[in-house]
Amino acid sequence: MAILVALTVGLVWWIAAWSFGIKAFDAFLLTVLLVVGVAAVLLVKPYVDQLLGRESAPPEERGAGF
Repeated sequence: MAILVALTVGLVWWIAAWSFGIKAFDAFLLTVLLVVGVAAVLLVKPYVDQLLGRESAPPEERGAGF
């Protein structure tokens, strides 16, 4: 869900920046950076939580339905 929100915010930023005269590709690069940053945080968060000794969700809730 966070990636979808980041994508939506990024695309709104892209259209707004483009309308103010910023080159479309330059504005889109910020959108890509935002989405990749959020995806990286979501991917790394479980490992950081484990290293810091925080509780992690059981495998059933993490989506590893083996």
